[in-house]
Amino acid sequence: MGGGVEASAAGLHPLLAGRWSPTRFDVSHSVSDTDVELILEAARWAPSAGNSQPWAFIVGTKGADTHARLTRHLAGSARPWAVDASVLVANLAHRYVEDTEWEYSEFSLYDLGQAVAHMTIQAQALGLLARQFRAFDREALQADFAVPEHWEIATMTAIGRPASGTPASVDAEAPARQRRALEDLLWPGSREL
Repeated sequence: MGGGVEASAAGLHPLLAGRWSPTRFDVSHSVSDTDVELILEAARWAPSAGNSQPWAFIVGTKGADTHARLTRHLAGSARPWAVDASVLVANLAHRYVEDTEWEYSEFSLYDLGQAVAHMTIQAQALGLLARQFRAFDREALQADFAVPEHWEIATMTAIGRPASGTPASVDAEAPARQRRALEDLLWPGSREL
């Protein structure tokens, strides 16, 4: 396989083996409303504890007011590349029951992560790539979009076509990726490979 995919990943589904996070997006690329809806639909079908679905998204497509509002709050490290993404998504977790300190779901951040992972893979199935990041002013974003305190803006996702113009696939010009050895992921004494 091309694109820096390790030989040990050869049996993985191509969307997983070929996934990578671009740091430059094609500024001329636009994503259709249909594709944005499919990406969000993938999140909707993600599993969650007790089917609580404790997530929400602020979605801005390039050229729209919401995209401009999201870019205003990017940190300097994300601004050079994230502004060119076809879609910016702020990923929110429902953390608490409104006006209490009771957790809405103790798994809300975990569940949000699964929903965002589903979005990432769906985007890749559509020939796009996604980059997750936390380089933004959380408090300013929360105020700008009137996000209540019982919700938490956890991360953002930039989605688009890589600046090189190559399709998002296993054969794309993805950079070589370093991964920890599989043995390193297993808790000592839990299983031998």
